[in-house]
Amino acid sequence: MAKQQAEDILNRLKSDDRTALRDLFQEYYPLVCQSIHRFIRDHATTEDLAQEVFLRFWEKRHSIQVTSSLPAYLRRMAMNEALGYLRRNKRYEEDEFVAENETEAGPSAEEAYLHGELQQNVAAAIQTLPPKCRAVFQLSRYEELTYKEIADQMGISIKTVENQMGKALRILRERLQGYLHLFL
Repeated sequence: MAKQQAEDILNRLKSDDRTALRDLFQEYYPLVCQSIHRFIRDHATTEDLAQEVFLRFWEKRHSIQVTSSLPAYLRRMAMNEALGYLRRNKRYEEDEFVAENETEAGPSAEEAYLHGELQQNVAAAIQTLPPKCRAVFQLSRYEELTYKEIADQMGISIKTVENQMGKALRILRERLQGYLHLFL
């Protein structure tokens, strides 16, 4: 959506035009769902939270100040909604940790067992990270975003991203120190 169209929708929203909300929803619903789904793997919950984002946007339409782009603003709202959900429910879904097989021949039974155990322990360790720290870690490691992109997407400073990554790596190193010998 062009910048002018986004401004038009914002102006229509501020003048209480409900069709503008419908247009906004139709244009950005997939983006909002995708942003939430990074943190919450349940499809139904993702859709519910996405609808909450648009409901909050409508409720705050008179006071919202979009300084960046409308998609970036909605992405940040979606991320905040997902993190709030995680905080409220203290429920973390398991992340998928996929390690590539480095050997040409299939892994031995012992290697397969150790890999499965390691995968479970890495996922469990990631789940124990505080929500904001976990979000930064996932965006960096799984989404492969730069610190600047993470800072922009989450609405935080690059220094905060660096601090959160350092904290995440420190926590993971402590929790997984029994498995470090597998990598050496």
